Parts: sequence; structure tokens; C-alpha cells
Amino acid sequence: MLEIAVIGGGNGAYAAAADLADQGHRVRWWRRDRDRFKAVLDRQRVVLYDQQGSRDVVLDRASTDLGEVVAGAELIIVPLPATAQEQVARELAPHLEDGQLIFLPPGTFGTAVMARVATQMGCRAEVAFVEAGTLPYLARKHGEDAVAISARATRLPAGCFPALASKKALRRIAQVYPSLVPLRDALDGALMNAGPIIHPPLIFMNAAPLQHSADWDIHHEGTQPAVRAVQDALDRERIAVREALGYRPPHFPLADHYNNDGDEWMYGREGHARLVDSGDWREPIDLYTHRYILEDVVCGLTFLASVGSWADVPTPVADALLQLASVVLGRDVRADGRTLTSCGLNFASREQMRKLLDEGWGVME
Repeated sequence: MLEIAVIGGGNGAYAAAADLADQGHRVRWWRRDRDRFKAVLDRQRVVLYDQQGSRDVVLDRASTDLGEVVAGAELIIVPLPATAQEQVARELAPHLEDGQLIFLPPGTFGTAVMARVATQMGCRAEVAFVEAGTLPYLARKHGEDAVAISARATRLPAGCFPALASKKALRRIAQVYPSLVPLRDALDGALMNAGPIIHPPLIFMNAAPLQHSADWDIHHEGTQPAVRAVQDALDRERIAVREALGYRPPHFPLADHYNNDGDEWMYGREGHARLVDSGDWREPIDLYTHRYILEDVVCGLTFLASVGSWADVPTPVADALLQLASVVLGRDVRADGRTLTSCGLNFASREQMRKLLDEGWGVME
């Protein structure tokens, strides 16, 4: 049993809090918005729906006091959008303690971003950061005190920052998520992120029906052969970047997510079918504000193209989607997206990058 803090109020935070408390871990949960957290604060429990049915899950503590929730936690899970990582790092920094582990599922290289911010805030606690290629769950909230989990990750690739802390850090996460697949480092983990491969083609190639009607499921009606062709081409660019940087298989090609008879993907061989069957992803998607845009395009896809450019690997599909995003959003998404430059690594050679990934930000001073 671990002492776990869950940070956030999105689908992933609800799923993690409910699932891990249900497993018997001592789960403390923080959410900023008191009004929207009131149902959980009042009951100190959450309703979990999954393949076993429904049940109330009792929390160790739900609170809007971040310091109270984080104190003494062995594992801090932050399933928040990449857009929130810097602010959360600023708020966490004064409360972090030696030996704590921060887990970002997924991260978009947020491990390095949050570690840098915490250091800049004066945090001297010896902590490690781990990021995964996806959330450990396919999940959607059902109201403000309930969550439905359609599937759990059966293979969860994850890498640690700094990599020298990998052995201990990944062993701790495996106590909670035994499906963990250890990766070489945090950049290895960032380049496993499936969101920037799945969602940008779905968003832009389904833009008309999304703006015409709220009753549209991009993972069902929107996932047609033309869209899949673009996703697979984009995924080949991701894998080419990984190979150019020396990262070895498995690369978890996206095609396996859709092919029930292929290699097992992150959610097993039937993850996509379970997602569609649940009906929970039939939801309104605003092209200007949704997480699929702000996180997976402006942060994730921009980051992939940036790493590709740094590694001298062409990414024409990613570049085209980013250009399309810039037109739709009315701004240059590369200019304010997550890139190696925005991460403070605009002068990093491959040797410097390797030292940074292995040892942390201290080597850049």
C-alpha cells in the first residue's frame, strides 16, 4: 500500500483517485475548484463504474489544500493537461519532500519542464519525475462525483527524469501500475505520447461535423480510412524520430490500437472497441479550447516537430497539421507551443541532451 496524492479534476484524475483507492492505496486528492469538487469534498468518496459494476470508493482525504494532500505522499500523480504543468510545478515546489515521485500520464516532456520550474522556484528536494505514453485509463467523468473506466492500460511505457533515478522510480510506479514498460529516459517517454498522433488528424479532418453538431464521436464516425491514413503517416514520423535518437522498439505503433489481431497496444487489443462501445466519447469538442487542441496540437505536435527538426528528421505531416492549426486558431502555434527552445534546450547538443536526460538540470548550469 502506497501513500498517493492525485492532483487535478479531469477525467484522468477522477479515474486515478477512484481506481487506486479501490485497490487499497491511501489516496489523497486535490482539486482547485471547490465548487465543482463539492460533491467529493462532502462525501469524501467517489463512484466508480467499470466492468465489475458500480461502487462507492472511500478516499483517505479530498481537499483543496495542496500542502495537506502532498505532505508525506510517496507518489504524486498529475494527470493534468500539459498546458497546466508549469503552474502546477510552481504550486507544488514549496511542498515537495526528498524521495517523492511525480508521475505525469502522459507528459509531453513535462517531466523536464516541471523539474526545471521547481528548481527555478528554489525547490531543493530530491525528487524524480516519470512520464508515460498515455493515461493508465480510458475514462470519462459521469458528473462531479463519479467516473466510468472503459479500459485500463495493459502496457504502460514510461521513462524517468533524471534517468539515473529510473530503477527506484519505475519500481515504485509498478506497485501501482504493474503493466508498466520501462523506458530509457523521459524523452523516450515523451515520444511515446499517443495523443499528438491520434487527435490532430481526428480534429481537423472532422472539423465540419464537430462545428455543425455536438452529437459526433470522432473516435467512431470520425475514424474513417482517410483519417487513419494520415494518423499512420504521422506515426511513422514519430517512430523515425525515435529511431534517429537511438530509442529501440517497441515503439507502440498506433496501428496496433486499431487492429485487434496486431501486437498488443497500450490498452490491449480491444481498447479502441471498448472506447467506442462505451459511448462516453460522444461529446462536444470546441476547436479552439478543447484539450485535444491545446495539449495535443499546441504542445504535443509542436514538440514532436521540434524534436524532429533538432534530430534532422523530416516531419511533413506534422508540419502540415501545425500549419492548418495555425490557420484555424489564427495564430502561429509553433511560436507559443512546446518546443525544445521553450523548454530551455535551444543550444543542446546530443551530448548535452544525453547528460540532461541522465542527470537532470544541474548539468546545464
